[in-house]
Amino acid sequence: MPMQQLMPSYRHVWRSTLLLLMVVLVTGCGVNDIPRLDEQVKSAWSQVENQYQRRADLVPNLVETVKGFAKQEQETLTAVVEARSKATSIQIDADSLNDPEKLKQFQQAQGQLTSALSRLMAVSERYPELRSNQNFLALQSQLEGTENRIAVARRDFITAVERYNTEIRTFPGRIWHSLLYSDMPLRENFEATAENADQAPQVEF
Repeated sequence: MPMQQLMPSYRHVWRSTLLLLMVVLVTGCGVNDIPRLDEQVKSAWSQVENQYQRRADLVPNLVETVKGFAKQEQETLTAVVEARSKATSIQIDADSLNDPEKLKQFQQAQGQLTSALSRLMAVSERYPELRSNQNFLALQSQLEGTENRIAVARRDFITAVERYNTEIRTFPGRIWHSLLYSDMPLRENFEATAENADQAPQVEF
């Protein structure tokens, strides 16, 4: 076969090999890391909201149980109900995660519910019959478990945001960010609004 006829075939193989090599290099050097890490942030936030909602779902039964033994504590019970209502009214979707004001409002509302629940637990100390009630004990266990899950979910979200933000601010992620993902900004993270805010509160019954 003449050399002239072989040349196009070799060129085609060479181009295909070069293209394949480029694809391998691109996929192996982090071009997909930014969207992957962004999805992890969104997933972690969903878990934060899920655990806060789990706590909110426990509040009505807890209030009704306490009310059965301590009707005179109406002010404290009302404070818990109102704090729950405010906490559940503030929802942060994926598009709002970059809004520091909304995140602050969300944290404040959840903090108010935490504070109201703490006051309710303090009230329960004055009612031995309430503290020995089986329904109350079951709610105690669920609430304690939920507070721990909230702490873990918040920690995981903070870690996910840190990984994402670090990726788009360091090499080679910074290059991919400027070339392909410039519409994806730095993510806002949780900021402690109270001392030891990253730890689960001690819920004592």
